[in-house]
Amino acid sequence: MSSQPTLLVAGSRNVDAGKTTFSVGLVHRLGAIGLKPRAGNDYWYDYDSVAASFDGHLLGKDARRLTAASDGDLEATAINPLHRLWRPRDQGTGAIFGRERSEFLVDRVGGEYVVNGAVDVPAALREGLDLADATTVETLSEMNDLMRERHRPALEQVRPLIAADRPVVIESYADVARPLQDVDVDAVAVVGAGHVSVFDGDRYCRAAEVASGSADMGRLEERVSDVVDLLDPRHSGRLPPLQKDERGDPAAVARANEAAYDALLAAVD
Repeated sequence: MSSQPTLLVAGSRNVDAGKTTFSVGLVHRLGAIGLKPRAGNDYWYDYDSVAASFDGHLLGKDARRLTAASDGDLEATAINPLHRLWRPRDQGTGAIFGRERSEFLVDRVGGEYVVNGAVDVPAALREGLDLADATTVETLSEMNDLMRERHRPALEQVRPLIAADRPVVIESYADVARPLQDVDVDAVAVVGAGHVSVFDGDRYCRAAEVASGSADMGRLEERVSDVVDLLDPRHSGRLPPLQKDERGDPAAVARANEAAYDALLAAVD
């Protein structure tokens, strides 16, 4: 086990919680590796990020920012092995599975793609990501089988990075409490709009086990709100608003969030 801290950054909101900006500043402060094991974005609302991935690998802004801030020469697909692309729909839940009023289009699993054959995937996406040889799934059963065969091993590829003798910052996705099961963390920062709460890592993980519906991917994941309702934070504080140029500068973020990072590191014991 690494002698360096492993820190988790989770969000109290499904979107725009400020996790990535907080994580990037923390990565800079510690000279750490930043990991985003799972990520996702929306084909319609995040089309700039999608189009930037054409002729390359499907990535979001979060993974790119963490890669740029991280210590070392890691590829973005190494710190972000799984990326899911969604699309809004007028009503209901998408075919196979999906959030309410959205549907799953494509997964990137490592350097390969999985396509939802039960929906009409846009031609621009098929051509831009070169999905001709992608695996196609049409049912939930097929997808669950594939997640056991491919998604789980892809996630396992980040474990050597966590075990390395360098600090690690793991950023979760949406409002999911843990992006990886069975990974010990030393301390946790739960970030919201202008606010951060710090928790002991062991207690947070135990509370997540209590709140969890299942450890299997594709099933119920514990939400941050369900976990933190079971805990008292070691620290709660405000985060300052940052202008766009400050958010794009990891050193500026680290300076602005110095007090929050001090409290997080004080929770590492």
